[in-house]
Amino acid sequence: MLREPFHATGVSIDSRTVRPGDLFVALATATGDGHAHVAAALGRGAAGAMVHTLPPGVPDDAPLLQVADTFAGLQALGVAGRARFQGRVVAITGSVGKTTTKEMLRLALAAYGRVWAAEASHNNHWGVPLTLARCPPSHDFCVVEIGMNHAGEIAPLSRMAQPDVAVVTAVTTAHIGNLGSLEAIAAEKFSIVEGLPVDGVFIAPDRARPDAVHADADGSTVVACGKSFRVAAPGAHMVDNAMTVLAVLDALGLDPAPGLAALATFSPVVGRGARRTVMAGTATLLDESYNASSSGVRAALAVLALQPASRKLAVLGDMLELGAFSEREHVGLAADVSRVADLVFACGPAMRAMFDMLPPDRQGAHAPDSRELAPIVVRAVCPGDAVLVKGSLGSRMKLVVDALEAA
Repeated sequence: MLREPFHATGVSIDSRTVRPGDLFVALATATGDGHAHVAAALGRGAAGAMVHTLPPGVPDDAPLLQVADTFAGLQALGVAGRARFQGRVVAITGSVGKTTTKEMLRLALAAYGRVWAAEASHNNHWGVPLTLARCPPSHDFCVVEIGMNHAGEIAPLSRMAQPDVAVVTAVTTAHIGNLGSLEAIAAEKFSIVEGLPVDGVFIAPDRARPDAVHADADGSTVVACGKSFRVAAPGAHMVDNAMTVLAVLDALGLDPAPGLAALATFSPVVGRGARRTVMAGTATLLDESYNASSSGVRAALAVLALQPASRKLAVLGDMLELGAFSEREHVGLAADVSRVADLVFACGPAMRAMFDMLPPDRQGAHAPDSRELAPIVVRAVCPGDAVLVKGSLGSRMKLVVDALEAA
């Protein structure tokens, strides 16, 4: 039921970041009810609000679109956004590398036309429809990131996105606590093909490997398929992501040269490999604080090993959603950590098991959580150090990053 007609120019589900002209969708979730924030959204300039019950604190003539369920309404907006989009759609999933590959593709595809890509990690049951609903119909490409925590989540989101190209970046033990086996994780990731049309292209993790790679602390020079290009982000995993970009460009029938040239200006996303100086410019921080899996930690350690530093410090928080496999996954990191890091700091009960396996001369300190660990790390960092900070989002390793930057 629409009270009075109104014209919206965008879609938002967060009253704190709503922009003038947005349609504010009042989602009701386990963490809060957006109906309580409709008045605030309208006060910040929202053109109207989608609701399934009358919200408090709004005037009788407030511009409201009342539906049976606002989550279903958001999904309908996503379907409508995809239906009106005439460009090419690339959908990306995988245990690791989704967001970085998405950002690489955003940069590379911009060499051929206008690109719309998911904001932040909008890759779940509300993030995908929000991305599609916001997609400008005049753009040439749309890159959609699709994530999951449990079985059965990827296929319906892929069917909504209807990608021309579907990508699985990697299959690892991330979320194994929820799915039970690597085979189940692979099956869930590969269900992204359910959204492909009959002439769509699927890019699997076993894509072509480069012919040659010269790696250094700042990135890698890659030779592949007769092309030489630079990836301005260090690490073999970044080369893997770049090879995925090359495969997508080929699948879209594009001359790869302009897109690959753009990767020379790529910068890793904050929390996913961004590198910067801290401690008044005397130390190097590798910010991997957004998420972690055993394969992701090993990839980050390989980048730490490339850094020209007097000491290499690893600051590690718990890897989550591993269930009964947690101890195995954490303890299994000990050899790689001790081989690369001169000094290790850890927090959380799961990472304690890994920390106790390290040689005594590698053990910096362990704390119950990142808040207690942060000042210990700050006091330990010396000029010339390179510091890797990594852990699952729930481990709140950004507190350590914030403390280092403040110091």
